[in-house]
Amino acid sequence: MKLNLAERWAVNNPLRAVQLRVEIRWMEEKMDLRPGGVILEVGCGRGTGAALILREFQPAMLHAMDLDIHMIKKAKDYLSPEQRRRISLYIADVLKLPYRDEVLDAVFGFGVLHHVPDWQGSLSEISRVLKVGGFFCLEEIYPSLYQNFLTKKILLHPKEKRFSSQDLKGALEESKFSLQEFREVKSLGIFGFAVKGG
Repeated sequence: MKLNLAERWAVNNPLRAVQLRVEIRWMEEKMDLRPGGVILEVGCGRGTGAALILREFQPAMLHAMDLDIHMIKKAKDYLSPEQRRRISLYIADVLKLPYRDEVLDAVFGFGVLHHVPDWQGSLSEISRVLKVGGFFCLEEIYPSLYQNFLTKKILLHPKEKRFSSQDLKGALEESKFSLQEFREVKSLGIFGFAVKGG
């Protein structure tokens, strides 16, 4: 699901960049993801996360995709020429990732799953493309933040089959993920990382 105007503003404002910087640095301290890997960011938006992932994790190749062509255009404008040489930007659907099985070392998704009607299918697809032992780094919010009286009139989200903390953790397990390190407020959201098992 593509973002509406209000959500584009929310994900492209300077405070969001600060939040991502804090979360990515926390992940870098906790994860054993060595430089030189192949990383994908799903739902890359204007490229803020991709720039930070590139700097903190030093992958050999960073792929960054979004369903919305407008976000990819923003990312091309936001990223420096040097960063663009090291980041492959493209349009794709998280339900149909253009990779063979088990080829990626890590997948990052910041606030993506709650926009996808078939979010469980997205988890299965992310698991498919990750190597065993690969990392899935996520940040998600729960319906209390985007389906309350005020926000449901402003923001655009799927209305059916939304996930709570328990739903998300159960679906991660079903997709072969083991949640390793995370920070969560059960009524609001979660960020952290999971590792794909064999």
